[in-house]
Amino acid sequence: MFLNYKIPEKLDRKKHYTWLASWFGCGFINPAPGTWGSLGAVPFGIILYLLGGSTLLAIAVFIIAIIGLWAADLFDKDMDGHDSKMIVIDEVAGQWIALIPAALNPYLIIVAFIAFRFFDILKLWPVSFFDKKVKGAAGVMGDDIVAGLYAAAIVIFVDGLL
Repeated sequence: MFLNYKIPEKLDRKKHYTWLASWFGCGFINPAPGTWGSLGAVPFGIILYLLGGSTLLAIAVFIIAIIGLWAADLFDKDMDGHDSKMIVIDEVAGQWIALIPAALNPYLIIVAFIAFRFFDILKLWPVSFFDKKVKGAAGVMGDDIVAGLYAAAIVIFVDGLL
């Protein structure tokens, strides 16, 4: 079963930041909540792109990053930890960055998804720097934003090959 790990009792499911930090529950899906969070971000990214192109998606990245800083901070405080695997709003920001140059091309959307997951999991420098050295919500969000930038560069490269 996908929802097979126990959600801690102390988690307040009535708080808005709980649902935002977990991207409407994607972070509660196991295994691989980060992958589920990224997958949950893709349809929203596509809709934003349809509504306003790369400009609206870039603005949405900025907004979701600000919301993510707030939600991740409160979620971590509730859980007495740092960068809970249930927090996936950072994956949303990174995945949306990777989607910006994909421009609704189905092949490039797939490349954006795979490349973002690759860089988020592999954590090449400076992704690893944000993951290990930057404390608090800035570290939670920062590593995925940098991974999203790496993935966007790959999407641009692949688009140049097509």
